[in-house]
Amino acid sequence: MIGVFLGAVVALSLSVAFSWGGGVAGGGKVEESPEAKAAFHANAGACLNWVQPDASDIHTVPCAQPHLYEVTGVVSVGDKYPQGAPAPSVDEWRDLAMGRCTDGAEKYLGKQLDPFGKFTVSALRPGTDEWADGDRDMRCVLQWAAPGGALQPVTGNAAGQSQAAVWEPGTCLALADKTVGNPIDCAQPHAYEIVATVDLKTHFTGGYPAQNDQATWLDTECNHDVQGYAGGVDLDAQKLILTWDLREQESWDAGSTLVNCKVAAKLPDNSGLAPVTGSIRQQAQDAPPASSAPPTSKASG
Repeated sequence: MIGVFLGAVVALSLSVAFSWGGGVAGGGKVEESPEAKAAFHANAGACLNWVQPDASDIHTVPCAQPHLYEVTGVVSVGDKYPQGAPAPSVDEWRDLAMGRCTDGAEKYLGKQLDPFGKFTVSALRPGTDEWADGDRDMRCVLQWAAPGGALQPVTGNAAGQSQAAVWEPGTCLALADKTVGNPIDCAQPHAYEIVATVDLKTHFTGGYPAQNDQATWLDTECNHDVQGYAGGVDLDAQKLILTWDLREQESWDAGSTLVNCKVAAKLPDNSGLAPVTGSIRQQAQDAPPASSAPPTSKASG
């Protein structure tokens, strides 16, 4: 959970540094192309995408296509920064985005924003020249940041999809200082391999379930699903554990009922996650045939 939060803050700090025209110290400089200018003046409902690290190719795209930002509204900060006031620092822009974009994002979504979900607020701000000319409009956006901070493409409007922070089965997440980072090729050392996505609501139909109850049910469900994902793999022999997500009440209330089942390894001293290399699917394929599958190792959390 901590890794997800910090990753979102890192991404927010980077993304609010982008402004069209002029550039800023420590931030990206976006050329004033017609496409970039249109993107930095987009209204609520617009979706934006770019490929270049400095966002110089930022442009609007249909929200049905993969995108990195979805604009939720336009907010003026002129009440706090009147004409002639120096521009906020990147950290101050981040605080402004968090403070002034969250309520608007919830109105835009038509439901509360899951504080533990995949979507976080960010903002596009006026460039240096625009600020000097009196532009005080900040464009609030929703983004999906991986635990390591890398922005992830979203397809479709945010309001029409689950906010649950889940990954497609087969995704591996990098190991970053004993915790979780960005998506990475499973052939590389990683923290988690996602083996299944499960909807808690299919079993818990009477309201939010206690986390102990979630864990008890997921112990059985995830063990079943990992065999469907990579039947025959011996997790014990590979010194791997099977684990899963648990949902908070706030997430449940926001409609985030999806969770991931995932495989990882712990360091011997239990101080964090150990690197795992290769997919358990491949390990299962490479394993010699056996008359009966060995028991798998389980862990909740």
